[in-house]
Amino acid sequence: MPDNSCSFPSLISDEALGNPIPQTIEATFSRLPDSAIRVVRILEAGGFEAWFVGGFVRDALLGRTCSDIDIASSASWQQAQTLFEASGLRTHETGVAHGTLTILVGDEAFEVTTYRRDGSYSDSRHPSSVEFVSSIEEDLARRDFTINAIAFHPDRGLLDPYGGIGDLREKTIRAVGDPAKRFSEDALRILRACRFAAQLGFDIEESTLFGMLSNKGIVYRVSAERITHELDRLLAAPFAGSALVKYVDVLSCVLPELVAMKGFEQHTPYHIYDVLEHTAHVVDGVPPYRLARWAALFHDMGKPACFFFGENGVGHFYGHANVSVTIARGIMSRLKMSPAFANRVLALVKHHDEVVEPTPRAVKRMLTRLDGDVELFHALCDLKRGDARGQAPHCAGRIDAASELERILDDIQAANEAFTLKSLAIDGRDVMGLGIPRGPEVGAALSRALDAVIDERVPNEKDALLEYLVK
Repeated sequence: MPDNSCSFPSLISDEALGNPIPQTIEATFSRLPDSAIRVVRILEAGGFEAWFVGGFVRDALLGRTCSDIDIASSASWQQAQTLFEASGLRTHETGVAHGTLTILVGDEAFEVTTYRRDGSYSDSRHPSSVEFVSSIEEDLARRDFTINAIAFHPDRGLLDPYGGIGDLREKTIRAVGDPAKRFSEDALRILRACRFAAQLGFDIEESTLFGMLSNKGIVYRVSAERITHELDRLLAAPFAGSALVKYVDVLSCVLPELVAMKGFEQHTPYHIYDVLEHTAHVVDGVPPYRLARWAALFHDMGKPACFFFGENGVGHFYGHANVSVTIARGIMSRLKMSPAFANRVLALVKHHDEVVEPTPRAVKRMLTRLDGDVELFHALCDLKRGDARGQAPHCAGRIDAASELERILDDIQAANEAFTLKSLAIDGRDVMGLGIPRGPEVGAALSRALDAVIDERVPNEKDALLEYLVK
């Protein structure tokens, strides 16, 4: 779908918390696309009401980049479709069962949804029916959180019946109405609240949090794909680590493995945080791309299972990386992640704690273990840096050590040095030409040749390698 993103000056600034709104409404919404205004004007010219609603309004008030501009209207989807097509605009019936019509204005798309009230939620996810209503206030009443229940109109300004602007000022996530009812209706809202906390750095209001905790047992009814999507967005967020620690008891409904990490002290001179707190720091300490964030979440999950005290009273976690791999594999299978993605995450978890000396030979050895995946090697360095950021201060030198490995990798690539079987100057046909029979012996010979090249005992040249193999 085309991107309707736009940015606004913040109406709710950190400097103005608790003070009158520092920006005018006009300034905040001054960059609203003309195409979006046109959609509203067409509806109004037909005798209907229309308001901008949802995350778009919330993000505009916060001065964040906005996308997916949604519009709520008193028009039925059929009435809206007639108006837009008479105005020369194309429409798509994307969700008409729930009153939603998609309008195309050039290459921009906008969803227009009829004011509605949701019926009962028999599956704790989707309303069994919807009732179309006549007022924007009734429509806002069905929404999840007060910060998402604010409407904006270009002429009439803001409509905020549930105090969402105040909650934006106070950096608070609060359910609209009765929290238990909101979450029993749609269990995915429980994870959405955690995700908003991670994205915005907000705190979840006490009664809302209690409603989440008391209803978390129904999250299993949500599809694995939807759960994974919310967790992806949470982990990629700027305050992901904070949300993990604050709301671990909620997130345990989909990641019960976190519970063993909570409060588990490490008792080593290399760590100043418990396992969960350390993990949170590592998540925040790696770049916000999906591979690194999931690997950071998983990398030490095996520690509680492997922990023991040494004779000197220091804690040890021998083999924790392998146990973490086992745990991570089970989680990613449960969340229906793709095998290709899962295998790359598992490789990072498996090797995250291995010492790689800052030498070309050691770097090429690790590259070989990573099947020559250079991007994965960079991700491993990201994970090592993040891991160091979550350790005791005296471990900070490990950050520079990981960066040195990447510098060596750059030199290896610039010199076009071999670190995979594919990059050898010989292949299987050359090996069989030496009289070695087709089968496992060919692979073994190639591996022996690669080892010799990596150890710099033999140059990566065809004649030299074949001569080495016949010795």
